Amino acid sequence: MSQNIVEITYCTQCRWLLRAAWLAQELLTTFEQDLTSVALKPGSGGVFDITLNQQLIFSRKEVGRFPEAKEVKQLVRDFIDPNRDLGHSDRPKI
Repeated sequence: MSQNIVEITYCTQCRWLLRAAWLAQELLTTFEQDLTSVALKPGSGGVFDITLNQQLIFSRKEVGRFPEAKEVKQLVRDFIDPNRDLGHSDRPKI
């Protein structure tokens, strides 16, 4: 099993810990066999960044919004197992 480490850096001034923790729980539930760890890293200045193996995969400041859980799951999947089916998270909205 390869080492797949997710880090979620969140702004403590903005009180985004719960949002970061919820997203970490979603990733750990979906990728329980594929992730080595999901770390929560306190930051400041409105940061909400997600990295996978030290590569930035989502930045709130760059995109101008928070990520949807489905979106982050798809980004992580695309890096660690592109052929994996995420079930309802892969299906388009009707």
